[in-house]
Amino acid sequence: MIVMKNVHKKYPNGVVAANGIDIEIKRGEFVYVVGPSGAGKSTFIKMMYREEVPTSGEIIINDINLATLRRKKVPYLRRNMGVVFQDFKLLSKLNVYENVAYALEVIEENPDEIRKKVTDVLALVGLTQKARMFPDELSGGEQQRVSIARSIVNVPEVVIADEPTGNLDPDTAWEIMKIFEEINAKGTTIVMATHNKDIVNTIRHRVIAIDGGIITRDESGGDYGYES
Repeated sequence: MIVMKNVHKKYPNGVVAANGIDIEIKRGEFVYVVGPSGAGKSTFIKMMYREEVPTSGEIIINDINLATLRRKKVPYLRRNMGVVFQDFKLLSKLNVYENVAYALEVIEENPDEIRKKVTDVLALVGLTQKARMFPDELSGGEQQRVSIARSIVNVPEVVIADEPTGNLDPDTAWEIMKIFEEINAKGTTIVMATHNKDIVNTIRHRVIAIDGGIITRDESGGDYGYES
């Protein structure tokens, strides 16, 4: 489903964030991406949703080569992809329902389908009773639930999460992980960059470790392997 072939990424300042990455992530997998700060994890993640473009090499998602994809085609790529950020990136002037519905409105989904899908996904993340509240009225954990709901409302084939529990307290982080587990159990591929050692070591999945822009470890059911 996701294939990287000899991917390099060098920034104008000379920093090498990817140095010959070769990897394949299959449909339905749950993958943690770990490594020390500055190792290249964020670049690895951003290249998957075409926020960053590799200097050379190929990134293929569902037979689409992101390295050569024209910018005007990127929104169409992301229709089958959900992205969850550490800082939520919610629209402050829209309430919970509207934030989630917006993801469907931009692709011109039928209004009846929008109502049904948003209602269903808010129930999944436990926010039915807070649909009319605004982001600044929610806790950090609730805001992250909205972010997740928005990312999965269109039933994407893959969800890419960049440190989704990084700004949350431990109890809330575990609640968020339960949601990711439920999404993955329904068949969605999850790729999650994280520094949370306890989560990686407790909820075991495939672990890809990146250091110096190189994949240094790739193991099924692996542990975190770094001091957090």
